[in-house]
Amino acid sequence: MRSHSSPERFPWKYFLLVYALSVPFWLLGGKKLPVPMDLPASSFMWITPVIAASILSYSTGGLYSVKRLLKRALDYKQIGNKTWYIAIFVLVPLIYAVSYLIMRWADLPLPDRIEVPLAAAPIYFLMFLIPAAAEELGWSGYATEPLQQRWGALMAGLVVGLVWQIWHIVPNIQAGRSTDWILWHSIYSVALRVVMVWIFNNTGKSVVAAILVHSMDNVSWSLFPNDGSHLDSRVTGVVAWFVVLLVLMRWEPKTLTRRRNISARPAAN
Repeated sequence: MRSHSSPERFPWKYFLLVYALSVPFWLLGGKKLPVPMDLPASSFMWITPVIAASILSYSTGGLYSVKRLLKRALDYKQIGNKTWYIAIFVLVPLIYAVSYLIMRWADLPLPDRIEVPLAAAPIYFLMFLIPAAAEELGWSGYATEPLQQRWGALMAGLVVGLVWQIWHIVPNIQAGRSTDWILWHSIYSVALRVVMVWIFNNTGKSVVAAILVHSMDNVSWSLFPNDGSHLDSRVTGVVAWFVVLLVLMRWEPKTLTRRRNISARPAAN
């Protein structure tokens, strides 16, 4: 029998509720927010994943389940092996740094005057932290685990990543992004979600870990020359999937926690 306070085995109600709650934000339109990077007013839909997760948690387990969900935003003690903080804080910025170097090597469009406001990084991090928490309490704290139980970690990352990016299509259109950019950015973000599930599973299923990775992605995009305006999503997409390939070469797709024994060979007859 399913636990009274646990999410459904396939959280389709959760996904539909997130989308339904987001419609009013999409209707706000693409009026630009007063920040350096291109963010439309509809980007405030970041609040809907935690609202949807809270509503469904309450429906199955009452206030106890809601409190249990929200407390996961502070579950940093789950991160037993502190070396994973390197992956949490460094991996995504490294993806963007490598993407920048590839763009320079390939002579892809970049600003004539490169501006990377590193001094603003702490401000951006704090600005994105609460939205990342609201999203990851839903995507990681509510939806990922039942999908892993059903299909395994890799498939859970792919499914959540796909739903996550379809959810972003309207704001991306309202921000003036091209169809090609949206497609490649979605490819990047599905790969990022797989990486997030890998880190999530290896940090004791810490939602804090997912929140920090999510925040670092937003900060890295904001710092990309100039204010993210010249980010080539084709390059970040390829680099991110290369990282996923490296992960899958060393960790089992079913759990993304146990290392593959790549040196093992079948015994000779």
